[in-house]
Amino acid sequence: MGRDGHHRESPPALALALRLQSRIRSVRTLVIERRFAALFLTSFVLNAGYGSIYTLLAVIREQFGFSAASIGVIGAAGFLAGFSSQVVLSRYADRGHTRTMLLVGLVFALLGNLGMVVATDLAAFVGSRVLLGLGAGTFAPAVRRLVISAEPEKAGERLGFMASFEMAGFISGPVLASLLYEGAGLRATFVALALLLALLVLPVLRTAIPRGVRPQRGESPLRVLLRLPAIRGALLCSLAFYTTVGVFEAIWAVLLADRGASQLFIGATLSVFSIPMLVFPPFAGRLAHRRGPLRIAALGIVFAIPCMVAYGWLGSLIGLAVLVAVHSIADSFTMPSLQLGIAQGSPAEHLASGQGLVGAAGQLMAAVTALCSGWLYGTYGPGVLFGGAATLMTLLVVAGVWQGAALLNPVASPARSS
Repeated sequence: MGRDGHHRESPPALALALRLQSRIRSVRTLVIERRFAALFLTSFVLNAGYGSIYTLLAVIREQFGFSAASIGVIGAAGFLAGFSSQVVLSRYADRGHTRTMLLVGLVFALLGNLGMVVATDLAAFVGSRVLLGLGAGTFAPAVRRLVISAEPEKAGERLGFMASFEMAGFISGPVLASLLYEGAGLRATFVALALLLALLVLPVLRTAIPRGVRPQRGESPLRVLLRLPAIRGALLCSLAFYTTVGVFEAIWAVLLADRGASQLFIGATLSVFSIPMLVFPPFAGRLAHRRGPLRIAALGIVFAIPCMVAYGWLGSLIGLAVLVAVHSIADSFTMPSLQLGIAQGSPAEHLASGQGLVGAAGQLMAAVTALCSGWLYGTYGPGVLFGGAATLMTLLVVAGVWQGAALLNPVASPARSS
């Protein structure tokens, strides 16, 4: 009791109550804040499309008679398109063209899904996948710039929440694709995604875009960024992370199908992979802010490496599903930590360019690994493929930690938009 006769909470209980209240407030604010709603929903749909393609690649291979190498080409095409758009276009979000980038990205993705509806040969599937890659590569850096600059002191947490929206879409994609495939065939999924994107065009156009710090005309932002050791370190760790993405894009559905899995089981494993990435990223973003973004990202990659080795040798479908859930927990800490590391290492006038650089490098790495994965899988088998990928990840994360030592500890938040 206090002197006034009222019961006083103990400091630990009070701290816990305040922390819980802050968490509820931050979740409520982010969910209902209208300026983010249309953008996050579009990210949700774009990632649902990614998840759908993952789970339908085995069907496309079977239905159209493509080889494993051809499936790798389809996967690589989207990544290369994403790389190109992020390298060339991300800087324009820093120069005041954010709204245009958002709309163009959405339209590219809409056309890509329509292309998937009518594709019948390899060239058509590759072209449609290119449009989908261009859409995501144009849209994502612009959204991340808005999220980072809106409240720099909460950048890690907000990037984590954005990752949760993206993963929620990725969770829905495989399930949606599998159910629609069973009920209405291969094309139904892409029709549904195209309709959803069409409905989001108007809300995206109405999004309020704050003015930011614009860079001076002159030296290329990529040159400015690549001179910074922190950026190079985060970039190398991103390449390690995206090695997994490329291998999964091209081979995961094929691997499970070759081991006797049904289409529903393939979709379920991709959803299992995504569930931890829906839950953990906001916590991971806050942790990266407190402990250092590259420290948390590198730990996540280190935990993912043994999982990659095991995929090549584990024969049990249930065992693979359990292992992919463990792997997902590691990745859910890596992804927002890398995005925060790039944000904290980038000058304020190059926030979108920094996000575009890491996204582009990741897309290129995923394209190369997807392209090589089909050939390695078909020629040498899963053991060599996944073991080689794990070795490459190890080398990249060691080099990244060496280069990006400044990001192993907490650093100042990125600058706020004016």
